[in-house]
Amino acid sequence: MPPSLRRATGRSTPVSLADRLFSTGEDRRTAKLIEASIESLEARLATETKFAGGLVDVVARYLLDAGGKRVRPILAFLTAQLGDGVTDEVVTAATSIELTHLASLYHDDVMDDADQRRGVPSAQNVWGNSVAILTGDLLFARASALLAQLGERAIRLQADTFERLCLGQLNETIGPQHGEDPVDHYLRVLADKTGSLISASAQLGVIFSNGSPTFEQPVREFGEKVGIAFQLVDDVIDIAPSDEESGKTPGTDIRAGVATLPVLYLRRDAETDPAAAALLERLTPQALEGHDSDDAITLLREHPVTQRTIDEARRFAREAIEALDPLPSGTVKKTLIRFANTVVERTN
Repeated sequence: MPPSLRRATGRSTPVSLADRLFSTGEDRRTAKLIEASIESLEARLATETKFAGGLVDVVARYLLDAGGKRVRPILAFLTAQLGDGVTDEVVTAATSIELTHLASLYHDDVMDDADQRRGVPSAQNVWGNSVAILTGDLLFARASALLAQLGERAIRLQADTFERLCLGQLNETIGPQHGEDPVDHYLRVLADKTGSLISASAQLGVIFSNGSPTFEQPVREFGEKVGIAFQLVDDVIDIAPSDEESGKTPGTDIRAGVATLPVLYLRRDAETDPAAAALLERLTPQALEGHDSDDAITLLREHPVTQRTIDEARRFAREAIEALDPLPSGTVKKTLIRFANTVVERTN
């Protein structure tokens, strides 16, 4: 296995994204500001997931209590440093974005019939599809109510982002059209499903910290490309070896019939390479129910298509960093670059 692949699929003690971003002694002032902002965010999320009490609140807080990296709020808090810093309005916007993300997870798990999310049984697995869907809707409603406090521009930005989230999911469900390249289609789906919300987070941080409008497009592009890189790394992590701590089954997405980028690359290779075609046959959900399923996932992990996926993630991270050129040099730019690099180096 290439060294870069070992780094991308290796296992390590889970560390929060914030810890990895600020693991050095540099820029401790910004680090402390972000840490304080995350504490404010967590308190606000706890408040905004209280509804009617009883089981409604239990379900609404279920995935929130299960953890999460808070990638989107962290990015909003970072870009806010380009303006007046983390204002109350930035915290409100970041809370809305994280609630939107949480809501989408409830819906995704229903569509994917997922057994687990964030290391716990999925909400639909515990309470059924109807409860999970309605909980997602409830969180979307609360997210909209929060952004409504910030004015028309915030509402429009959320509406555009929500439209892209839905289009991404719909296009993923429908699949590529006749003559459309499946890899290009997949990357567009990632841009909508994952990149759009991260992009919106970055832009909201600038807007509601009163940052210069000239910074909005650079951070939007940065956020979208980082989001794509993030998901591509997830595709690699999906086939990483399991360990006792995580209890993770390698190839969870592939076993569920999800065509991740390594599989799409393998399909392309299979058109001319009999060995790739043979491996592809072993990676169907039906074949993966057999006793040699772990061997098939291992072969995919060691196949060049996985390294190509890592390379593609790094390409998007590089392009994200290049998008930051118009930003002034200093702590914010350095930390955003570290953010992009951390995304493609993570192992969980």
